[in-house]
Amino acid sequence: MNIRSLTRGDGVVIGAAVLLFIASFLDFYSATGLDLPSVWDTDVYRLALPTIFLLGFIAAGLIVGGRFLPESRKLAGLPLSAWGTVLAVAAAWSSLWSLITSPSGADLGAGCIIAFLATLVLAGVAVAGAKVPALAGPLVPESRPAAPAPFGGQPQPDGYGYPGGQQQPGYGTTPQPVPPYGGAPAPAQGPGPQDAGPAAPAADFAPFWFAVPVARPLFAEDGSPTPIAELAPGTWYLAVDQRGPSTLIAQTQDGRRGVLNDTSGIQRG
Repeated sequence: MNIRSLTRGDGVVIGAAVLLFIASFLDFYSATGLDLPSVWDTDVYRLALPTIFLLGFIAAGLIVGGRFLPESRKLAGLPLSAWGTVLAVAAAWSSLWSLITSPSGADLGAGCIIAFLATLVLAGVAVAGAKVPALAGPLVPESRPAAPAPFGGQPQPDGYGYPGGQQQPGYGTTPQPVPPYGGAPAPAQGPGPQDAGPAAPAADFAPFWFAVPVARPLFAEDGSPTPIAELAPGTWYLAVDQRGPSTLIAQTQDGRRGVLNDTSGIQRG
């Protein structure tokens, strides 16, 4: 039995059956000076119990139970849902007739009115539930596990600089020039003999966004032991180069670049 096979219409059918069950314990008719019982007193109500309530319970059971059986399983050549629809309509008609033909001198009780509303909903969903998109959808939607991200988990939906929805270049592709944070990309220039700028990124490296699990220092690229910044958790930084298997060149919010020596457990965006 898989509850995911139920539709929202089946949920309405179950709710109508519960409401019908509650109505069976209320006064079906009422009269001044008389204490009329519920339909479970068969000495007073000989037809209301089997023609309204029991038919409604059986109809709801057939409609919902048919979801858990193969479509080829039939009863007298008809699927269980078809039998449930017929019984639900019959219960609604009997309930309507009980409203019209109330005994002389008696008023309609809460059980009679609620039973009519419950059977009317039951019959309506049984007949037209599959044609209404709001009722034809699954009662319990299937969960969709998110694809795991490399470098230790899922990226946060917000945070500094996170490129939401933008596809990042993968390893093995040619990296694009990385401008300072907040600036415009400068046109590529060939190396000159007098130009001694920072080393170009490795040929197999592509820039990516990342976040650190705990605060970690960022050191200058010239090897100075004094940190130039501290990377904070929950903030996205840009890795612009890689030096060795566990060292990255990172760029902070204000455009400073430095060496991140500890890359264990980082979260890649």
